[in-house]
Amino acid sequence: MAHYLHLLDGTYELFRAYFALPEAKAPDGGEVGAVRGLIATVLALLRDPELTHVAAATDHVVESFRNDLFAGYKTGAGIPADLWAQFPLAEEALQAMGVTVWPMVEFEADDALATAAARFAPRVDQVIILSPDKDLAQCVVGRRVVTLDRRRGLTYDEDAVRAKFGVAPASIPDFLALVGDAADGIPGIPGWGAKSAAAVLAIYGHIEAIPDAEEKWTVELRGRARLAGALASRRGEASLYKRLATLRTDVPLRESLADLRWEGVPRRRYQSFCERLGIRDLRDRPARWRAD
Repeated sequence: MAHYLHLLDGTYELFRAYFALPEAKAPDGGEVGAVRGLIATVLALLRDPELTHVAAATDHVVESFRNDLFAGYKTGAGIPADLWAQFPLAEEALQAMGVTVWPMVEFEADDALATAAARFAPRVDQVIILSPDKDLAQCVVGRRVVTLDRRRGLTYDEDAVRAKFGVAPASIPDFLALVGDAADGIPGIPGWGAKSAAAVLAIYGHIEAIPDAEEKWTVELRGRARLAGALASRRGEASLYKRLATLRTDVPLRESLADLRWEGVPRRRYQSFCERLGIRDLRDRPARWRAD
């Protein structure tokens, strides 16, 4: 039997549901519209006949060790209070559907997904990381580990990553360090854009291998003297940004692959959760139940 491990970016799914779907109130008056959307999309995922193992990671708190490295890194500032209040409910909802959840505090959700992908890829036929986040492209390995943008229906294997970014998956942290990543608060190196970064990294692979002196470059590129000078004067910043963009693969996840096998939605736990939040239209939606 083929084994397919699906790894869900729970934080992304909660944010997407919050901004895309209408509000909904629990019997106690609390906002649960994003959690309702999360449940609906995960139930749809769980109908996939190729899904045998599944886990989700969430940002239990938005801050992580990266905030200690760089003051400009993303924080929880600006997140609406009624969205914040749904974070613990989202984790509870995933557990109520029989999905293993990794709530991250020191690390980020993406670190947990990267760790699981690296750890379990040799033991399954394919790992599918369910997220459109570009930093997760660094986890892609051939067709064994891919990312899937469910909203657009796009799967990114290694060839697709190269086609989209112009670099190999292993160079994604270098690419983001040079270009920047506004979503994470990484400013990038002045003057470097996606095309120039892709052209240079296609030759050198990593920032550390790019010569300081423009005359030593073997890539023909317009404005390369300016680009070389900007990088040479900001090597320390580039190294820091690359560290911020590099996902960790050493998160201490306790579960084994066997623990991630999905056996169905625990009926009593799930239905009780739906009743408590007033999500009655999804109460009988699961296609596969297991006793609890």
